[in-house]
Amino acid sequence: MRTVWRWLWLCVLALLCLQLYFVARIALMAVLAPQSTAFQRSEAWRIAHDKGALPWTQQWLDSSQIPDSLKRAVIASEDDGFASHDGVDWGSLEKAWTKNSKAEQRAELKGTTKPPKVVGGSTITQQLAKNLFLSGERTLLRKGQEFVLTMALETLLSKKRILEIYLNSVEWGEGVFGAEAAAQHYFRKPASRLTAFEAARLVVMLPRPKYFEKTPNSAYLNSRAAVIAARLGDARLP
Repeated sequence: MRTVWRWLWLCVLALLCLQLYFVARIALMAVLAPQSTAFQRSEAWRIAHDKGALPWTQQWLDSSQIPDSLKRAVIASEDDGFASHDGVDWGSLEKAWTKNSKAEQRAELKGTTKPPKVVGGSTITQQLAKNLFLSGERTLLRKGQEFVLTMALETLLSKKRILEIYLNSVEWGEGVFGAEAAAQHYFRKPASRLTAFEAARLVVMLPRPKYFEKTPNSAYLNSRAAVIAARLGDARLP
């Protein structure tokens, strides 16, 4: 019995040390830009393994160098309550949970073995927490860790800094990370010169960047970008 308790205490201690490591990393991000994220590193390994090459473009921009149109677009499209919530949008999370449950029920009634598409309710802070430190697996344990990291990000960093890190590290295509790399890749211009429509178009790509990278003339992409561009004035910046 003592051996069991000893192992349990060691597991708790290891988990605590891991959380302290995450907190220390996040605290450093208040003054130092992260050189890479867990998602970027996993993508780099995948690309190198599949293609034997490592195409990776990323250039850090300070918040003042990122156009407000891009900041407003990502808030309008991804997380319209970003400036006011505590890192988790509980209303959106509840709606996503309900929608996923209904999708699972419909799949069971149809007797299909294909899992239904999972709809998320993640905020910008939650997406950043996942990209910075976690894998892409969908488990309750990983979701719990994401919640802890989200709270740490919101506690230790300002909303402005969270948005800055997010826009510099989010994926915009295979090996394309951050606003500057995306602007150069798709429009051959610096991010500071993006028009409102171009900014909106980039943001609409975010849920499926690799897909839209291959279908740049998608009718959905253009129509949705027009909707987001029209909503920029309603997006509240932190």
